[in-house]
Amino acid sequence: FYLVKMAGTARHDNQMAEKARKLLDTTQDPVEKLRLQCLSRGSSGIKGLGRCFRIMDDDKSRSLDYSEFKKGIYDYGLDLDPDDARKMFETFDRDGSGTIDFDEFLVKLRPPLSKSRRTLIQKAFRKLDRTGDGQITVEDLHGVYDARHHPKYQNGDWTEDQVFLKFLESFDTPGDPDGVVTYEEFYNYYVGVSASIDNDIYFDVMMRKAWKL
Repeated sequence: FYLVKMAGTARHDNQMAEKARKLLDTTQDPVEKLRLQCLSRGSSGIKGLGRCFRIMDDDKSRSLDYSEFKKGIYDYGLDLDPDDARKMFETFDRDGSGTIDFDEFLVKLRPPLSKSRRTLIQKAFRKLDRTGDGQITVEDLHGVYDARHHPKYQNGDWTEDQVFLKFLESFDTPGDPDGVVTYEEFYNYYVGVSASIDNDIYFDVMMRKAWKL
């Protein structure tokens, strides 16, 4: 449990946030600016922006027009020049329809991942998804995850299932946990973690240890 939690919350997160803040001073590209501003909030920064967009998507169309896009960025507290916001929107609105698909937008906003890292994330997800239905639930964690070492379980505060739910929450969409982790959510979590780790070998060792791959 702790190894996995360490992956998203340890000093790597702070180092990545610091690095992103420094790079912001020299970056001219508007998409890179937005990416760095999200990463300066830690490994769940891009996930948090996605949640902001989902809240605004009242008609569940999974698309945003320019005013919604701009509002989402400002509501999330990101500092983006209006010209940059417009340029960025136009970059993603390739067909000139006046709307962008926000899932596609978030995919492009994620820092690139090497093939070896993508493979490790897939392996970890497959190991946890025991039922093979493409999502991780409390049911999947029985027998894969040992909750007995968690302090809250040991002192009687939480049941085994409560430990599992708390564990799933770290991968779930921030502020909107539903106890079900999709591959997309799991992948997004590790994209954030990956951005905090420069060394492929370290990422490999960390994933293999955390998930006994």
